[in-house]
Amino acid sequence: MADVGMGLIGTGFMGKAHALAYRAAKAVLGDVPQARLELLCDTPAERARQMAEQFGFARCTDDWRSLVEDTKVDLVSITTPNRMHREMALAAIRAGKHVHCEKPMGLTLAEAEEMAEAAERAGVKTMVGYNYIKNPAFLHAQRLVREGAIGRPVHFRGWVDEDYQADPDLPWTWRARLDEAGLGALGDLGCHLVSMAHGLMGPVESLIADIQTIHETRPLADGNGRGKVENEDTATALVRFRGGAHGSLSTSRSAWGRKNRLGFEVHGTTGMIVFDQERMNELQLYRNEGPAGEQGFKTILTGPAHPPYGHFCPAPGHQLGINDLKVLEAGAFLRWIGGGERSGPDFAAALEFEKIIHAIAASAREGRRIEVA
Repeated sequence: MADVGMGLIGTGFMGKAHALAYRAAKAVLGDVPQARLELLCDTPAERARQMAEQFGFARCTDDWRSLVEDTKVDLVSITTPNRMHREMALAAIRAGKHVHCEKPMGLTLAEAEEMAEAAERAGVKTMVGYNYIKNPAFLHAQRLVREGAIGRPVHFRGWVDEDYQADPDLPWTWRARLDEAGLGALGDLGCHLVSMAHGLMGPVESLIADIQTIHETRPLADGNGRGKVENEDTATALVRFRGGAHGSLSTSRSAWGRKNRLGFEVHGTTGMIVFDQERMNELQLYRNEGPAGEQGFKTILTGPAHPPYGHFCPAPGHQLGINDLKVLEAGAFLRWIGGGERSGPDFAAALEFEKIIHAIAASAREGRRIEVA
């Protein structure tokens, strides 16, 4: 395809990230179809008009249904609140559109399964917003593990902490409701950690977990009382991977001082790899080799030697950012739509991540180890 007509639903933080990414993908990567910013949807209509002008879209609408049916739209990008994902994605799939949906796919595992099955039947291409696993540092960590740089991986320790719900006086919002957000910290954050664990260690076989709601109520925005928080602020799981390794996953949206502390340690029989998303251009590598007095962690700064960093900058150590990772995600999807290599995670792959976060919630509710199908 010479170009791909893009329709964007939603213009918040992630909507803007998608608009920037699709505008930049061809310029940065070169070997992808040009994204044609065709139609933008938001409400009210005046906001849609303003954001279409700002983002560079040709047209705008306040009716998402008309967007998914529009003949000039090939790809529908969904960046709305969680409860809207399923209905919009299924409508786009029925219309024969490719779909780029932010995570989580659905409020429940059943919704995510329905979306994956619909995409498979229709033969459309899909992408879910796991941009952190597009990071050149993460891709290099995968290569190191795959090539045996730290021996056999035996243990994974992962964490993802933010403080956007740490303040008990923050107003109650839709994020606190099961019928609006679905899972809490797991749906917002924990799924990103799962995507990294899966990419480094392979599928999870079973887990046992617990969850906690730290702030059980929050003040209503109108000042009339407090609303119940229906989902979790923290979640912790002990996992067993199918490959035989064990590990732990810890998630919190109420960790004061943490802004995007998504990180992991992969322990191997001859070394260790450490990563922290707050220092997303660095990787720490320890190898048990050489004189004991000279051993220690080595800091690897990402550069052109760590593809696809070089598409952005020819100089190492000059740093990529979060929006650059979204460019890589959008570019990979455009390449696939245009007939290039398959990319992901698509709905089927992302469903495997959502099976894990829902298994964590189920284990906490039922107080037992859960086998992951």
